[in-house]
Amino acid sequence: MPDIKIVTEVAGRVCALPVEVGGSVADGEEIAFVEAMKMEIPVPSPKAGTVKSLLVVVDEVVAEGQAIAIIES
Repeated sequence: MPDIKIVTEVAGRVCALPVEVGGSVADGEEIAFVEAMKMEIPVPSPKAGTVKSLLVVVDEVVAEGQAIAIIES
């Protein structure tokens, strides 16, 4: 099974991580929420799979295009 890196499309602060390592995610399910310009932007999973690792923590500042999680499909 290939690993898929989940990246954020906006820079900001990670305000929520509704998934856990080892948990299953559906196609389009939110992996994280990034606060940017007083809005919470969801970061969806591009495929269904299992969360292999989370590369960020809540309150961490992330850059546009930064990998935030890895899932196994």
